[in-house]
Amino acid sequence: MADTEKRKLSRRSLFKGFAGITGAVGAVAALANSATKADTPISTYSSPSMHHDAHTQMGVVGDVGTQNFDPTRFLTDFDYGEVSKTAGGQTVREYTVVAEDVEIEIAPGIFFPAWTYNGTVPGPTIRCTEGDFIRIHFTNTGSHPHTIHFHGIHPGNMDGVFEIVHPGDDFTYEFTAAPYGLHLYHCHSVPLKRHIHKGLYGTFIIDPKDGGRPMVKEKRNIKEMVMVMNGFDTNFDGDNEVYAVNTVAFHYQRHQIKLRLNEPVRVYLVNVTEFDPINSFHLHGELYEVYRTGTTLTPHDYTDTITLCQGERHILEFSFKYPGKYMFHAHQSEFAELGWMGLFDVIDEEAPIA
Repeated sequence: MADTEKRKLSRRSLFKGFAGITGAVGAVAALANSATKADTPISTYSSPSMHHDAHTQMGVVGDVGTQNFDPTRFLTDFDYGEVSKTAGGQTVREYTVVAEDVEIEIAPGIFFPAWTYNGTVPGPTIRCTEGDFIRIHFTNTGSHPHTIHFHGIHPGNMDGVFEIVHPGDDFTYEFTAAPYGLHLYHCHSVPLKRHIHKGLYGTFIIDPKDGGRPMVKEKRNIKEMVMVMNGFDTNFDGDNEVYAVNTVAFHYQRHQIKLRLNEPVRVYLVNVTEFDPINSFHLHGELYEVYRTGTTLTPHDYTDTITLCQGERHILEFSFKYPGKYMFHAHQSEFAELGWMGLFDVIDEEAPIA
């Protein structure tokens, strides 16, 4: 297949040509054989042997190497910075963030020329406590001007809009972390949609003072995880061909997230999907309490599906009452079929977790 012909294959034209699952397998195999780099849509179905359920047939053939970025590890990898104290006793946290151009693998054999913070998409999850003094040493080793814009409260000269950092330059952001909640950071250089879509974003968590959120104060063991909903336009036509949570399509289908029965779970959910007005999170078999933006300790809603525009983020808390495997995915079916789908594997409280 010629390059020009492959680039004409949008996500929608690909699906229009599929006459059901059986027909899709052959079409996808042909695409997979011709795919080398990021100009080919993702294959959305795995082998015919996975025939017991239409949902489980969603997936890809092969797996993505995790030596450079492991989405499973990323779930619980929080960067608390280098910690010190001022003479007055205020906690100071220092972080080093480097913008660099890195080619990343977003599905087996599908590569994307990303712009990254610290070499990964998303960038590191920066975590602190309200009232901490934050110092971020930012260096731009990439090929374009970049910044870091933090959501939250800070001085105007630390907003990451006017302090453009050109390739080879650096800048230090300093501010007191406020308010507590779930925030994000991203590049604010123009064109915004290109800098965000290319991968310059991450999660910024500010914990409440005095022991944190209620379950922490109650000394309950809670499993916390960060899920960043994103998408990738692999042929640069302004339309995403691949969707995921934490970048790698179908990763949490192949590498299921293990939970214990009745284990409290907290998901820090952030949406940075470009080119689509909304994204969503649907949980099977349970409902969750929603803390909008995480700036309150009182839940706003109890539901199983929530929609978010770009930049919107919420904390979700839940636990499973029955063992088994439970899907979580976007409730835009197209997003789920193109990679934004995973599984929780809920096991007995006493069983060992591998």
